[in-house]
Amino acid sequence: MKRERKQWENEEVLQIGRREAHTDFKRHDNFSEKISLNGEWKFLFLKAPEYSPEHFEEKNYADESWDGIKVPGCWELNGYGKLHYTDVWYLFPINPPFVPSENPTGIYRRTFEVKEGWKNEKIILRFDGVSSAYDVWINGTHVGYSKVSRLGSEFDITDYCEAGENQITVRVYRWSDGTYLECQDMWWYSGIFRDVTVYTEPKNAVSDYIVDADLDKAYENGILKQTICADAAADRAVWKLWKESKEIAGGEISLENGCGEATDLVGKVESWNAEEPNLYRVEVTLYEGEQPVDVIETQTGFRKIENDGKNFRVNGKVILLNGVNLHDFSPKGGATVDPAVVEQDLILMKQHNINAIRCSHYPKASYFYDLCDRYGFYVIDEADLETHGFEWIEKYEWLNEEESWKNAYCDRSSRMVKEHRNHPSIIMWSLGNESSTGANFDASAAGIRSLDNTRLIHYEGDFEADITDVYSTMYTRLDGMKRIAEGNDAHGKPHILCEYGHSMGNGPGNLEEYQELFRKYPRLQGGFIWEWYDHGIEEKDANENTVYYYGGDYGDAPNNSNFCMDGLLRPDRVPSTGLETYKQIIAPVKFTLEDAESGELKIESRYQFRTMEHTALIWKVVHDEEIICEGKVEELEIEPEKAGKIILPYKVEEILPETDYYLNLSLVYKEANQYAEAGMEIAHAQFKLPYHKSGKAEQERVTGTALEVIKDATRVTVQNDKIELVFDQVRGKLLTMKKEGKLWITEGPSMNLQRATIDNDMYKIVDWREKYFLYRQQEQCEGFRVQQQNDNVKVEIHTHFSLLSQAFGFKGIYTYVICPDGEVGLNIKMNGFKYSKFVPEFIPRIGIEFKMPGEMRNVAWYGLGPEENYPDMKSAAFIGIYHKKLEEMHVEYAMPQENGHRGEVRWLAVGNEKESMLVKAETPVGIDVHDYTIEALDKAKHIGEIEKCDETVVHIDAKHSGVGSNSCGEEQLYANKTRINDYEMKLWISCTENGRLTEESKKVRGMENE
Repeated sequence: MKRERKQWENEEVLQIGRREAHTDFKRHDNFSEKISLNGEWKFLFLKAPEYSPEHFEEKNYADESWDGIKVPGCWELNGYGKLHYTDVWYLFPINPPFVPSENPTGIYRRTFEVKEGWKNEKIILRFDGVSSAYDVWINGTHVGYSKVSRLGSEFDITDYCEAGENQITVRVYRWSDGTYLECQDMWWYSGIFRDVTVYTEPKNAVSDYIVDADLDKAYENGILKQTICADAAADRAVWKLWKESKEIAGGEISLENGCGEATDLVGKVESWNAEEPNLYRVEVTLYEGEQPVDVIETQTGFRKIENDGKNFRVNGKVILLNGVNLHDFSPKGGATVDPAVVEQDLILMKQHNINAIRCSHYPKASYFYDLCDRYGFYVIDEADLETHGFEWIEKYEWLNEEESWKNAYCDRSSRMVKEHRNHPSIIMWSLGNESSTGANFDASAAGIRSLDNTRLIHYEGDFEADITDVYSTMYTRLDGMKRIAEGNDAHGKPHILCEYGHSMGNGPGNLEEYQELFRKYPRLQGGFIWEWYDHGIEEKDANENTVYYYGGDYGDAPNNSNFCMDGLLRPDRVPSTGLETYKQIIAPVKFTLEDAESGELKIESRYQFRTMEHTALIWKVVHDEEIICEGKVEELEIEPEKAGKIILPYKVEEILPETDYYLNLSLVYKEANQYAEAGMEIAHAQFKLPYHKSGKAEQERVTGTALEVIKDATRVTVQNDKIELVFDQVRGKLLTMKKEGKLWITEGPSMNLQRATIDNDMYKIVDWREKYFLYRQQEQCEGFRVQQQNDNVKVEIHTHFSLLSQAFGFKGIYTYVICPDGEVGLNIKMNGFKYSKFVPEFIPRIGIEFKMPGEMRNVAWYGLGPEENYPDMKSAAFIGIYHKKLEEMHVEYAMPQENGHRGEVRWLAVGNEKESMLVKAETPVGIDVHDYTIEALDKAKHIGEIEKCDETVVHIDAKHSGVGSNSCGEEQLYANKTRINDYEMKLWISCTENGRLTEESKKVRGMENE
C-alpha cells in the first residue's frame, strides 16, 4: 500500500493563502493600526493532529477546560513535550517527506477585537515565527497554511473578520516535511515562538517597497534606487529623503499598473559602514490623483558592496570581518527572545569590538536588522535551511537534487531576501548551512541574484565556491588557512571563516594567530567565532540554586551533551574570558613602543572608515601597586588605516631594586555614544620598561635558633623556634609545615600533570583517560636524604612519577633548604623520561600540588591577571599585583571544568585576613588556587555540583598547556603544549603580614647561596 502524504508531509505544498513576502517597511500610524496577539492563549496539546477534537476550529467551540499558554513561547519550555538537543541527528527515521505518525501538535485559540472602522481597510494577520508548520482559522473558516519556521508569514483575513470579537485558531505541527530542511545544531523547539500581530492597511496600499541606497564611484554622492508596487488604482508616489529632521532630497515616481521605479542622484551623503552607521529615512506617499492613500517609511544607508573576484569591499575598502555567529536563544525562553535583551547583546558586541554577525542558521525577526543598521554590523543573513542529518547517513545530497524539493529550497532563500533587502547592514545572503550542494542550491542562488544583485552570496557547503561569491570554510586549521591565503583554489575568491574559534567551555585559544593571518593576507577577510551564547536551559536544583541544563539532562537520547554550551557569553549573560580576549585581539588599534627611553609610541589605526578623534589615550607608568606617573592624550587625529606617533612624557625618578616598571595603555571613548559610556575601554596594551636594578633588600633578616633534625622510622622533622617541617621518608613527601606554631601546609608538594577536563580537550580525553591513564598518577620515593648545610638543613628527595601501567613520566628531585629564619627554599627538578614510544603527544600540565588550611581564603599574586588566562588566551591580561578572595579565583562554567589559571606569576601569597604564606618564583610559573580538588571538579557536571573540601588546594605549574578550541577547531599549538621534557622550578616560601607582601617579595635569596 502506498503511503499517502498528509498536508504537512508534502514538500510541494509551500503555503495556502499566504501573502507574497515583502520588505519590512513601516506604515504611518494614520494609515495603519496594529494590535498584538501576544499573551495568553488557550492551548490543547495532542499526540498527533488526527486526535484533534471535532469542530475545534469553530468560533464558539467550548475551550474553557483547555490549558493556558503564553505566546510567544516554545511549548517545550511551558510544560509540553520534551526538550531534546542534537547537533546532527533527526529525531525520527529519515524517510522524506514523511514524519512520525505520532506528531506532537498544539492547538492555540484566542479572541481579538476588530474595530468598526476597520471594515474599509485590509486586515492582515502576521506570524513572525512558528515551528514547524501550521494551519490558521478565523471564526471557524480556514485562512491558510504555512511553514519555514523562522520566516514571517502574513494572511489577508479581511473577508473572514467581523466588527467586534473575532476568534482565531492555530494548529501547529512539531514535525513536517519542512523539518527535513531545519536540522540545525540547537535544541528542538516547537510552537508559536515569535510575535503574532494583526494590523490594518489601506485597501489601496503599498504592497512592496524596495530601496537601494548606492554610492557613486567616488563613494561620496548618493544614488537612491527605488521600486514601489501598490494597487493599480494608484498613479504616483512622492518620496522624501531625510537625515534626522532635515529633508535632503525628494521626487516623484510615476506608476503604471501600480508599479514604478526611479533612480535619483541625491548629492553628497554620509555613507553607512559598521564603524559609522549613518542612516537616512525615506518617506513615500502613495497618491490616487491628489488624494494620499498610504504613507510608508523605511531607514536606509548609502553604501556600495563590490567584489572583484579576489576581495569584497564596502565603500571601496577591503573590510575585515571580526564576527560572531548568533542563534536566537534565551535560557528561559529557548528560541523566544526578548528584543530588549537582543539589543543588549548587540551593545555588548559593540563594546567588545565585534563588527559582524552571521545569522546562524536562519533569519532573525525584522527588528533585529533595524538594530544592526543602527548600531553598525556587517550581517550575513542566512536561509532557514540545514540538512545535517543526511551527512550522518552518508547521503548528504539526497534532497538537493530532487526536483520536487526545488521550490521548497528557493522559497526559503527568496522570502528571506524579499523581506530583509532594504537593510544596509546585510552584505551577504547565505543559502543555508551544512547541507552539501546540488541543483536546488544552484536554483536558490539564481533566485537570489534575480531579486538582488547588490550583495554577495555565501554558502560554506559550496566547497569550491562554484556558485557563491566568497570562499567560505569552517574550523580550518592555521596551516590550512595559510595554504588558502597563498593559493588560488576556489577560483581565487575572497575567503571567510564562517565558523572558527569554537567557544566551548574554557577557551577558545589561538585566536591571536588567526587574526595575524587575517591581517597578513588580503585574501583572508576574517571570520565568525562560534558562537555568541551558551545554550544552557535555566533550571533550579534541589536547593533552589540556578543551574543550566544541556543535552541529556531531560532524558533526551540520543543527544550531543553540552555541545550546545559553546558561546562567548555564558548562560547568565556574563562575558567569558574568551570574549574579553577576543575584544583585545580584534581591537581597532595597535600600539608599538618605538623608544622606551623617550616615550615614543606608535599608534596604528585599524579603523577603516573613521578617524581616532572619538578616542582618548590614558597612560600610566606603574610598579607593583603604585602609579609613578600618568597622563591622558585627548587629541588623536589619526586617519583610518594610518599610523601616528606621540611622545608620552613619563619619567621614572628613582629605580627601586628588584622592581619591574610597566607602561600601561588604555584607549577609551572620549564621549558617550549609543553603546558605550564616556571612558569605556576600547583596547589596552602593556609594555615592560627597561628599568631594572638588582640588589638585596636592605632590611636585615630575623634569625632563629639552630635547626634540629628529629628522625624516627618513617618521619623526619626539621624544626626550631621559627619553623617546623615534617616529612614522610617512606613516600618522600612533605607532610606539614608550621611557622611559629601556625599550620600553613597540610599536605606537601607532590608532582601533578592532571587538570580537570575542558571541553576543548574532548578529542584527547579518551586517550588521556583510557590509554595513558593520566588520572591514575603515582609518585614513588627513590631516595631520601637529610644533611646539615651551614646553618641550614637540606632535605633531598628523589622520586619516580608516572601513571598506572605506563613507562613514561618524570624523575623528580625535590631539594628543600630550611633556614633558621623560617624561610624554605624548594628547588624542584622534573626530568622527563620515556622507556618506550608509547607516550601521549602532550599532557595537560606539569607542576606541583599542595594543600593549605581551609581558612586560607585570601589570594594575592604578581603576574598576569586579574582574570584567568592561559598561554593561548592571555591577550586581555596585564602583569600586575592582584588580590582576590578564594571564591573569586573560580570561574563558573555551566559545565564545570579546569578554570582559574594565571600565568607568568613571579610570586603567590595565600593566607587569611592578616598574614599569608608567600611563594616566590625565581622564574615565572603558573598558578591556580581553589577550595576543591581536581577530582571533585572533574566529577561535577553542573553549577553547584562541585564538592568543596576543607582545605585550600594550590597548584604551581612549570608549564601549563593552552586551551585551544579543539572541541571543533584548532588544537593547542606546539609552543603551548606540555611535553615529557625537563622542567625546573626554584621557589622560596616564607610567611609574612599581608601589608608586607610586596616588600618581602623583593628579598632576593638564591638557592645556590644557601
